Amino acid sequence: MNTTREIRRHFASDNYGGICPEAWAALAEANSGHAVSYGEDAWTAQAADLIRDVFEMACEVFFVFNGTAANSLSIASLGHSYHSILCHEIAHVETDECGAPEFFSNGMKVLLMPGSNGKLDPCAIERMVDKRADIHYPKPRAVSVTQATEVGTVYSVEELKSIWAKTKQCGLKLHMDGARFANAVASLGVKPKEITWQTGVDVLCLGGTKNGMHVSEAVVFFNRELAAEFDYRCKQAGQLYSKMRFMAAPWVGMLKDGAWLRHAAHANAMAELLETELAQLPEARILFPRQANSLFVELPPSVIEGLHKAGWRFYTFIGQGGCRFMCAWDIREEDVRALVADIKRLIG
Repeated sequence: MNTTREIRRHFASDNYGGICPEAWAALAEANSGHAVSYGEDAWTAQAADLIRDVFEMACEVFFVFNGTAANSLSIASLGHSYHSILCHEIAHVETDECGAPEFFSNGMKVLLMPGSNGKLDPCAIERMVDKRADIHYPKPRAVSVTQATEVGTVYSVEELKSIWAKTKQCGLKLHMDGARFANAVASLGVKPKEITWQTGVDVLCLGGTKNGMHVSEAVVFFNRELAAEFDYRCKQAGQLYSKMRFMAAPWVGMLKDGAWLRHAAHANAMAELLETELAQLPEARILFPRQANSLFVELPPSVIEGLHKAGWRFYTFIGQGGCRFMCAWDIREEDVRALVADIKRLIG
């Protein structure tokens, strides 16, 4: 008896997607025989080298289980407990890490700044640094940007250069939360180095899970001095995987022939298709420019309720009526059109 059944693809999160074929095949290949533990295996070395090739830079690379660990531990490496890190008021490191950056940095304070479309205003960085300089204030040490942002927008090369100019002027380090970095690269059509170390990024948290892997994010230090003893941070935080090859092998599968960008470009295209369809409906109001693999749209409450009753899963956390539709790597055109058909039915 065949018990396999297809589960509807949803638009709540790109974490809903399964493991992509390239990552799965690499996992299966790594699951043969024995390999040295704790990251001393050939798979981990190859994955790190492939990341260096992607960024065309001799960076330091570490693999951790998830984005919370990647962000929190990399931020902790940028300063001391009496420092602060500046980020957008809706940045993931502020709204969705349960205080982990503060915890793992032994108290480094996260200071929030506004900015349109989820992006930091470079001038706000200078204002925050100049706000106070007394010993009673947590001294700003770094800036964190999210690429792509929490509302699906993407920092251009020029925007990142402007932020870099302010961080240099103020003597700050630059951290990038790149949980959806692949989607940003695919959207901009640039080389990864153009929106990282060539625009002043000191450390990048490179996302793998949301791009079709089962687990693993890479912490990439372009400023290699900051990577000193980072391996100890990983061990202390429970991020040193004994069978590291199973965290590293999917990176090999994703990177060796460009699958990471193909999957990201496809996810972006599905979000673009959804935007094109919903933009034709007067009852649907697009809330932010769609530049990556998510679409934020305001729908009538009755439509939202109807979609939930029809079994669709998506988040509604951007104000009343605001919906986030996130396209994973495996969303198909027919999935998008099925969602649009239900929205039109409920509106009509």
